Amino acid sequence: MEVIWFDGEKKYIEDFLALPKMLYGKKDIMQNESEERKLLTGKHVLNKYFKLYKLCAYDKEKIVGRLAVTIYPDDTNAYVGFFECINDEKCALLMFLEAEKLAREKGKTKMIGPMDASFWIKYRMKTNLFHRRPYFSEPYNKEYYLNLFLNNGYDIQERYISNIYSKLTAKNLEEGKIKERYEKFLKKGYKIVSLNKKTWDKTISEVYRLIMKLYSNFPVFKYISEEDFKKIYLPLKMILDMSMVKIAYYQNEAVGFFIGMPNYHNKLYKRINLLTLFEILKIKKKSTDYVMLYMGVDSSHPGLGKAMTYVIMKNLIERQATSIGALIKKGRAVEHYAQGAIEDQCEYVLLSKIL
Repeated sequence: MEVIWFDGEKKYIEDFLALPKMLYGKKDIMQNESEERKLLTGKHVLNKYFKLYKLCAYDKEKIVGRLAVTIYPDDTNAYVGFFECINDEKCALLMFLEAEKLAREKGKTKMIGPMDASFWIKYRMKTNLFHRRPYFSEPYNKEYYLNLFLNNGYDIQERYISNIYSKLTAKNLEEGKIKERYEKFLKKGYKIVSLNKKTWDKTISEVYRLIMKLYSNFPVFKYISEEDFKKIYLPLKMILDMSMVKIAYYQNEAVGFFIGMPNYHNKLYKRINLLTLFEILKIKKKSTDYVMLYMGVDSSHPGLGKAMTYVIMKNLIERQATSIGALIKKGRAVEHYAQGAIEDQCEYVLLSKIL
């Protein structure tokens, strides 16, 4: 078994991109191959923020593992991501040893992962409920990956959950006095409105400013420019259900946002043919399941998050749709929203290792 670092060599790029297709089935592969290719070849909008070091592991010339180490200037941490591996301790060990050696040579004192190059692309590892089909944007991996990390000296640094909700009813709107909270904020002069395409540029700028302020203390968070933020999220304009995106205003200032998406599973990562396009448009028009992706509320407006949740819950009831409260940091209040409708809870971790 051997490990090979590479940069622009076509063979290794193709092998790196091919491995996930060998490990996952059609329904559970969450690889965005187009995005990965751009990152590997330095053509992604975010490449300028970091240096990506890529490697492949081979057994008798067959690709059996891959990973990348991301190095940021002025950061004492190195980040390990794009991790894929057969269920083999030796293969994982060889890759981790090489990654840690490189990180030390670059003067880094800690490895954190999994993170695929950037906070803005993908991070975290799934640890349970692998019988469920992955939902849109879910960090998905093989069940044995957690042990491969733990057995190589990594410890769990952060925990996250995703709540799997059944169809909501009017009774759920009575939980936690969220309707009263919503009405209270309206009386104070708050407005909670849906996104629309005409105001896209203005709204995306407002969301950018809120995210930069509210998410800056998140693990692995990195600043990016507003221009780059808009480039990354421009594709969402075509696939969002605008009625499931809410912006809260107070005195004409954006003070909160909530972004929900139809659950496209992995359809957006596939090559788009006429059939796939038809399926995507059908889901966008009338989804039976929604992923609640992002929420943020300025800290000077406590309780507004629950008021915004009321509006989203009403939408879900009208659609008779199920939903997923995605990737909530363990211990946050939103973890307990609509508790009576929680059917299951997916779990995720972020790991680290002192070098």
